[in-house]
Amino acid sequence: MLNTVALMGRLTYDPELKTTPSGVSVLRFQLACDRTYQKAGAERQADFIDCVAWRQTAEFINRYFHKGSMIAVEGSIQTQNYTDRDGNKRKSVEVMANNVSFCGSRENASQTASEDVTESYEEIIDGDDLPF
Repeated sequence: MLNTVALMGRLTYDPELKTTPSGVSVLRFQLACDRTYQKAGAERQADFIDCVAWRQTAEFINRYFHKGSMIAVEGSIQTQNYTDRDGNKRKSVEVMANNVSFCGSRENASQTASEDVTESYEEIIDGDDLPF
């Protein structure tokens, strides 16, 4: 059986990283994906797709993406049937994100990554201790 999804779209809100009681990172986000077909004279339509990421994928999204960021997502569809507070039967559909990638402008992605890298390392002031 096959359950594979590939999406590219923009985040509709800033992602918020949460942690389960057992310490596992989880992040829910929504993608706006433009439809390829557009009726003549009509506005372009978009689909809004709910997604969830776990562990390192969730932490990666939280660190490098924000509202409006273009993102590519590879994953699978998961459905859940449940009963709401009023006793109505409901069904939720979401994409379980397994892999995500940058796909916006390189300038924006490299700027974010370089800011994080420079914060992680200290400047070497005296180069006499270097072996070369």
